[in-house]
Parts: sequence; structure tokens; C-alpha cells
Amino acid sequence: MRILRLVLVFAALFFGLATLVAGTRVLAGSDPGYVVFEPLLVYNVAMGFAYLAAGIVAWRSLGWGKRAALAIFVLNLVVLAAIAWLYSSGGAVAVESVRAMILRTAVWLALFVGFAWVDRRTARA
Repeated sequence: MRILRLVLVFAALFFGLATLVAGTRVLAGSDPGYVVFEPLLVYNVAMGFAYLAAGIVAWRSLGWGKRAALAIFVLNLVVLAAIAWLYSSGGAVAVESVRAMILRTAVWLALFVGFAWVDRRTARA
């Protein structure tokens, strides 16, 4: 269980770092090749810090890490629903942004499920 927990923690940390790097590059002027919906970009950069914090929290406390992953999943799901609605109504959201939010949401659902599973197995032991 310890190895799986570390894999999940490092996945959260890596995902947070990758989100910060990609987002700050675009904020600094790098062209991603599609129209950038700036509120989503700012949200994603802020969430990059939250992803890192969740990874650190999960390292220290599995229960709190599980809660952090659930909170991030729910926030991302709400934002995904909002940008999917904007995209479908012809708003200034690129399909790449919708796909990226689907990925972020799925990753945090998987992290939550993984942390919850490890937490349940650890509690039984």
C-alpha cells in the first residue's frame, strides 16, 4: 500500500508541476496554437498550486489527501460543465480547453479513487 500511495502522491505532484509550467508559459506569452479562454487559464494556474498542495497533504495524511483530491475533482467538474456549456453555445472556448479539462477532471477522479482505496485498505490492516 505504501508504494501505491507514493505513486499517487507523485502523480499529484507531477500533475501540479506540469499544470503550473504549461499555464505560466501561456501567461508569459507562449502561443498554445488555439484561442485561450483567459479565465480558464488563470483557474488552471491557480489549481496547479492546489494540485501541489494536495500532493503534499496526501503525503502527510492520507485522509486529508483523499478529501483534497475529492474537492479538486468536484471543482474541476464544475468548471468542466461551465466551459462545455460555453463551448456548445459558441463561446470563446477552444475544444482543446474542453479536452484538457476532461483530462484534469478524470485524473483527479482517479487520484481520489486511488487515495480512497488505499485509505480503506490501510484502515483494515
